[in-house]
Amino acid sequence: MSVTEAIQQAIQQANQILVVTHIGPDGDALGSLTAMGAALTQQGKQFSLVCDNPVPRRFGFLPLVNQVQRSPDTAVPYDLLIAVDCGDTLRMGKAYANLPEPHPSIINIDHHITNTQFGDINLIDPQGTSAAEILYRLFHDLDISFNADLALSLLTGLVTDTLGFRTHSVNAQTMKIAAELMDAGGNLDVVMSQTMTIKPLSTLHLWQLGLNKMKMEDGLIWASISNEEREAVGHKGSGTVGLVNLLANVDQAAAGAVLLEMNDGTIRVGFRCRPPYNVSEVAVNLGGGGHALAAGCTLEGPLAKAEAMVVALTKESIQQQEKTLKNGHHQ
Repeated sequence: MSVTEAIQQAIQQANQILVVTHIGPDGDALGSLTAMGAALTQQGKQFSLVCDNPVPRRFGFLPLVNQVQRSPDTAVPYDLLIAVDCGDTLRMGKAYANLPEPHPSIINIDHHITNTQFGDINLIDPQGTSAAEILYRLFHDLDISFNADLALSLLTGLVTDTLGFRTHSVNAQTMKIAAELMDAGGNLDVVMSQTMTIKPLSTLHLWQLGLNKMKMEDGLIWASISNEEREAVGHKGSGTVGLVNLLANVDQAAAGAVLLEMNDGTIRVGFRCRPPYNVSEVAVNLGGGGHALAAGCTLEGPLAKAEAMVVALTKESIQQQEKTLKNGHHQ
């Protein structure tokens, strides 16, 4: 049986389906979550959409987004869990950790190269630009009809995870998928303006803070922001809303990192780089994961200790990679 057939069978046999995406949700997480909801609606299935953190306001345009709950209803006897855009079970946060035993069987749909294959059924494609792209192919194979709602959700995942079709993973196939989703009623203008262009003032304040505090040494550009500073500018989210991309795009930098202290004292770290560098190894070594060019992890505080560790390990990684690249050129 193929993975697609196994997924189809698992969904058909399930009565109560729990769909979960990762903590600190981005456009691909929420686009994939709501797209799965739209597909299950077509199949007449009972389901719950869950994300541990609140949905950022800019994603309010997504269909079914008002159905996204912060935690599963423990009274519901879920017999199937579908995880979208989660590299490991920890990424699901309390939504998974607090599920009563025995846990339902898991379908794991993702595109992170560091995925731990935690599902009973795993549909993982590290070549995919986004979880949304993998879902697009899956829905195609399952004969799900692409209505405007489904198309808008998938297009959101595709656009946001490629930074508006600008990442190295974008190819002609990506553009064809985007065109098909637009033909099906996905509004590219809405997705672009809501997710890529319009920003709350607090985002610019966070960037201002980060830019004022940024440091650059040995190919690494980074900034650390304390919980106190973050709250003072009114930043509510758990991500750095593009600050790390801004830093990593400096041409003298091999990699960028932003450390953000949260209310509970944990430190969210975002890493970015450009080819030929790779930041996923550093993230994995720190207990996180992600892609070669975009990865992250969560560390224990205090902030200064986490910063020292991140800076030392990332610089070391850059140095090793430069040595390897140099040797490669000499051969």
